[in-house]
Amino acid sequence: MPEFITGGRSVPRSQLIPRIVVTAQQMREIEARVLTGGMPVAALMEKVAGLVARRIQALYPQPGRVGVLVGPGHNGGDALVVARELHFRGYEITIYRPIAQLKALTASHAQYATSLGIPVIETVPALQTCDLFIDGLFGFGLERTLSGEIAPLIEQINQWSTPVVSIDLPSGLHTDTGCVLGTAIHADLTLCLGLWKQGLLQDHALEYVGNAELIDFDLPLADVLTVIGDPPLIQRTTAKTAIAHLPLARPLTTHKYKMGHLLLVCGSRRYAGGSLLTALGARASGVGMLSIAVPESLKPILTAQLPEALIIGCPETPSGAIAHFPAEVSLPIDPSAFDAIACGPGLTLEAQTVVQNCLQSPLPLILDADGLNLLAQQGTLPTLAERHASTLLTPHLGEFRRLFADLAGSMTCRITATQRAAQASGAIVLLKGARVIIANPQGEVRINPESTPALARGGSGDVLTGLIGGLLAQAVATGKDNDLIEIVQSAVWWHAQTGILAMQARTELGVDAFTLTQFLSPTLQQQLCNI
Repeated sequence: MPEFITGGRSVPRSQLIPRIVVTAQQMREIEARVLTGGMPVAALMEKVAGLVARRIQALYPQPGRVGVLVGPGHNGGDALVVARELHFRGYEITIYRPIAQLKALTASHAQYATSLGIPVIETVPALQTCDLFIDGLFGFGLERTLSGEIAPLIEQINQWSTPVVSIDLPSGLHTDTGCVLGTAIHADLTLCLGLWKQGLLQDHALEYVGNAELIDFDLPLADVLTVIGDPPLIQRTTAKTAIAHLPLARPLTTHKYKMGHLLLVCGSRRYAGGSLLTALGARASGVGMLSIAVPESLKPILTAQLPEALIIGCPETPSGAIAHFPAEVSLPIDPSAFDAIACGPGLTLEAQTVVQNCLQSPLPLILDADGLNLLAQQGTLPTLAERHASTLLTPHLGEFRRLFADLAGSMTCRITATQRAAQASGAIVLLKGARVIIANPQGEVRINPESTPALARGGSGDVLTGLIGGLLAQAVATGKDNDLIEIVQSAVWWHAQTGILAMQARTELGVDAFTLTQFLSPTLQQQLCNI
């Protein structure tokens, strides 16, 4: 298996290609280099479409009536080659071409399909008897709003219950942002060609993409990395990359003080569960020592549930929030006592004193929930500019807009918005959503490509905060904290995979956060067995 040096590491091609994410312009430049190098366009089309046809045949093995929607460009040419190959394999093919004028190569494939006796129909209603649609209307690079004959065609296809396979992207989606350009195909399956397109990993595209698979047609990695950079700034998380940065290998002579000490600052009388869920997430991370600062009234609850943790009871406000740290916590927080701090879940806005203390500490800090809200009140960028240690912010979209009101804009592209926020703040920013985006101040981005709406339950974010905190404390303690974005990526992947496993074992109605904590360890064990 060929290996390539990227980012100073030797990586098999089969592991690197699924991680790469490109924009439309980058894909154009990569293809231009390949064609300039001597690859004939026709040969490339034959190779790509042949792979697509074989995949469709594997997924839909019973020959039936297949409607092939052909656009004017090379995506339409791919679709015509797929139509021809499926025709040879016994499928009943019907071609529909809403645009008469075709590019030269696409027109030659259309002519050949006609010579083979593959019918070309003239009206949309004639497609209604099809058992499967292949969407080859538009590939990457579409910028204009769809109109004319295309828009009603797509609307009609979407109204039928017939399965749709889109080639490269569902027609009508913007390649980079995933935004709908007027209207777009609702695909059941998208076969992305060559490299993952950025738009397929954006939240607002997901209802159109369906399941997504990558068709690797052997683009030369030298050309790819020349265009996108080495190592690639924007990467899609895979199981292997996530597991590679988990602290799984422990020296035989290690002990608890060498495996990280995390301080959690969380909880209030009103949100007692937030502290417990965050702590259970941290426990699952394998962190060596766990200290939890909570209001004094919560101390018995935490002690009963986590007897191994050190519970720090704090003076309370009249409503049950943490008023300030007790005398046993020296201020500023002693970096010799802890390796990292995770602050915010369940605190309420009355806990501004302890949040300020955490911001003033010289330790790596994770801020979530009310920690973020209090940061926004204080002024996000000026406050973070005073920190001399790593900071991780974990906002959902509403919190993101409060933190970065001048940067959020219309949020057309979540990836770009998260990059800009990280660069402006000097913090690692984790933007929550169906596809979690993580960016660091250097412009690197990690996108978690898989999750489940079963995680749309209160408390699941608290579990993630604890999990990240525990992994971060271990990384600091073992001297492996030089690449924090990879550690955060691993925690996000682990959390999402746990939600998927728990949903499969329980119900699609959702996975409560406490159940989620019980599946963290089994999920990791299962994933290790799968690799």
